[in-house]
Amino acid sequence: MAFIVSEITIYPIKSLGGISLQEAQVEERGFQHDRRWVLADENNVFITQRQNEQMALIDVQLTSDGLVVSHRVKQIAPLSVPFEPQTAEQQVITIWDDIVRGIRVSDEVDAWFTTVLDKKCALFYQPNDSVRLTDPKYSITQKEHTSFADGYPILLIGQSSLDELNGKLEEPITMKRFRPNLVFTGGEAHIEDSWKYFHVGSAQLVGVKPCARCVLTTINPETAEKGKEPLRTLTQYRNVNNKILFGQNLLVVETGKISVGDEIIF
Repeated sequence: MAFIVSEITIYPIKSLGGISLQEAQVEERGFQHDRRWVLADENNVFITQRQNEQMALIDVQLTSDGLVVSHRVKQIAPLSVPFEPQTAEQQVITIWDDIVRGIRVSDEVDAWFTTVLDKKCALFYQPNDSVRLTDPKYSITQKEHTSFADGYPILLIGQSSLDELNGKLEEPITMKRFRPNLVFTGGEAHIEDSWKYFHVGSAQLVGVKPCARCVLTTINPETAEKGKEPLRTLTQYRNVNNKILFGQNLLVVETGKISVGDEIIF
């Protein structure tokens, strides 16, 4: 049975729209550009769709010199976000139990997001010298680190896992609900739960912890509408110690390039 990479997605600004790629570079903290930016409130606490589901309607594109951000519904001009922050202002951002140093991007960027989200906020970039260590309980070398992602560099989900879930739902959903970085075909549902070390492309990755899912999966990424699915159905067969598991968190063992069509090798 061959396991083949079918999708690669990065989410440069945490909790905003993803970008589908045919190939991507794996760096120590995850895919290049993935979740290197985060929105924070006036107390420098990170903001996600959990607090503001309207973030689901903001799309992000990658250009040669930065990002272009646009709103799918509101009549507002797209915003350019340069790779290099335009200020030297550094703040410590709270993300879950971690504090992560970030650089504020610009006044213009902050004003755009404040207008669109109807909430005063600022966009921060995580520079290369801002290191956020992963949970030592699931670390391999105690040196692995990540971006503004929820906790780990890369999230992997098998297409069969979604197919099984959709077979139980009245209305099927897309993989976008779960915001994975890597999707693969082949094997039975949730086979990724037990994966440890593997090579894909020129990178080596290791599975360390199944991903516990939250209310964010109940927000329709196309409309920002909230519902009860898929958590209601997943609770019936994916509940382990009161955590609903779907997907596998990965750490980076060796950096490299991964492309759609690459075979996963154990």
